[in-house]
Amino acid sequence: MDSRIALIGIVVENTDSVEKINAILHEYGEYIIGRMGVPYHKRHISVISVVMDAPNNVISALSGKLGMLPHVSTKTVYSKLPASEAQQ
Repeated sequence: MDSRIALIGIVVENTDSVEKINAILHEYGEYIIGRMGVPYHKRHISVISVVMDAPNNVISALSGKLGMLPHVSTKTVYSKLPASEAQQ
């Protein structure tokens, strides 16, 4: 199955959504290469970056599920590298 590298940027405007975000990210853990969260106390938000190596439909599904949560915004950036066969 073709796999791509993508970065999902997540802005969390309310900490009530954090538990649901973590549960969703856990579901997709096998595709996540790394993740970094940065609290921005001055603006009362958190910013999370998630790097994935996954098929397009998996990346889109994760981004969509996160974006549907209240007080959560997402944006996905795909690598320009050509899709490649995932290593088994």
